[in-house]
Amino acid sequence: MKKLFIPLFLLALCPLSVEGRVEMPHVFSDNMVLQSDTTAVLWGKAAPGSTVTARCSWGAKSSAKTAADGRWRMTVATPEASYTPLSLTVTDTSDKTSLTFNNILAGEVWFASGQSNMEMPLRGFWNQPIEDGGEQIMFSRKLGHGIRFITVPKAGSYEPREDIDATWKESSPENAGEFSALAWFFATALRDMLDVPVGIISCAYGGSKVEGWEPESLIANYPDRDMKAEQADEKMPEYERVGVMYNAMLLPVAGYTLRGFLWNQGESNVGGESYYGARQADMLNHWRQLWGNNDMQFYFVELPGWDYGDVNGTNAAIFREAQRKAAADTEGAYIVGTADLVYPDEPDDIHARNKRPIGQRMAALAATHTYGLKGVPHTFPTFKNMEVNGGEATLYFNDALQGFTPNDDLEGFEVAGEDRVFYPAKANIDRDHLSIIVSAPEFKEIKSVRYLFRNFAIGKIRDMYGMPLMPFRTDNWDK
Repeated sequence: MKKLFIPLFLLALCPLSVEGRVEMPHVFSDNMVLQSDTTAVLWGKAAPGSTVTARCSWGAKSSAKTAADGRWRMTVATPEASYTPLSLTVTDTSDKTSLTFNNILAGEVWFASGQSNMEMPLRGFWNQPIEDGGEQIMFSRKLGHGIRFITVPKAGSYEPREDIDATWKESSPENAGEFSALAWFFATALRDMLDVPVGIISCAYGGSKVEGWEPESLIANYPDRDMKAEQADEKMPEYERVGVMYNAMLLPVAGYTLRGFLWNQGESNVGGESYYGARQADMLNHWRQLWGNNDMQFYFVELPGWDYGDVNGTNAAIFREAQRKAAADTEGAYIVGTADLVYPDEPDDIHARNKRPIGQRMAALAATHTYGLKGVPHTFPTFKNMEVNGGEATLYFNDALQGFTPNDDLEGFEVAGEDRVFYPAKANIDRDHLSIIVSAPEFKEIKSVRYLFRNFAIGKIRDMYGMPLMPFRTDNWDK
């Protein structure tokens, strides 16, 4: 079993209790999923100076002494993953008060965070549906077999909070409509690949910036953010504030034993490509410290196509480029390509409705990198290098060993010459060399080739497994 160390300062994050009665935060409840085959962390409050004991239906037992303020922490060995319901009883031996949690499953637990495209539930938002969302909700009892969610309520605070008003929910039509759609499709795909229960801690806030999920100690290092000045600004919306989601939403559940992190965020940081990768890495490293496990992996989503102030502009494209660099530069971080998943009617809708493939691609990455499954399609073709011969450029790629589809003219390519003005270009697959040839006979010499390098562009080029070619440019020009 792999033991996870949780820093003692997390003890300060459990709720206060009435003296003489054992209590635990709401992240522990009936229907929860405990991370399987490890040592899971439990914490809470009880009578000062007493002994708290945990007894598990699977035979494990653990105990801890409470501190002078009544706080306690312990770890308990968890069983192998199973769909068999379990129970757990935590007792203060001094006064015999106890808590019993029923209908527990042992499985794989993931933390899903970010802004609205992670928050977006299966029922959709106002006038913004989830594709097949109604069907998923209708049949959620069967489709969600072994899937459990706890959804952290949206909140912001400049002071650390100790608990949330939420409990774990089983999959059913009554509950599933409020589950994060992206996390739902991740969970069902992962369950099907591993054949184990999956639990999701959904902790997302629409419009939030990456800095909203970081502590004040990190934000103090960012010259463009002033937490105290923002606190004094009564007109600033909560979702734009830094540090407040971290205090109100993340801290109360930090330390709950889990496998890794899912992240869908970035829309609110577009324009910040020069710093975003470093701050995302700061956040991830801090989260790993909170959970006491530097090996926890991080799967995040490429920025969706949208207007971003100019549908044909490139500010979002440049940000996506920064996201891909962040994935390459950060140990244990992987990005999911989404260029092929927006529809022609969505340039004015930042909440793209096709969430199923995104969740499945995240699950494929996790299956490969976290669980070591072999043969799962999980890579995305990326630009490697270019050879230019006058008005023709031959492009070579990584992770496209069997070539591309479709086999007709390829859309989305632009070329520029010395004047750096881009024009649409014709492109075709060279089937013999698994390359793509872009041609512009009217050019004396092509200086740059770009593919889908716009705020909103729909990718149609995929590899043989249906994974999209990632947007790219061969230049490093400012725009």
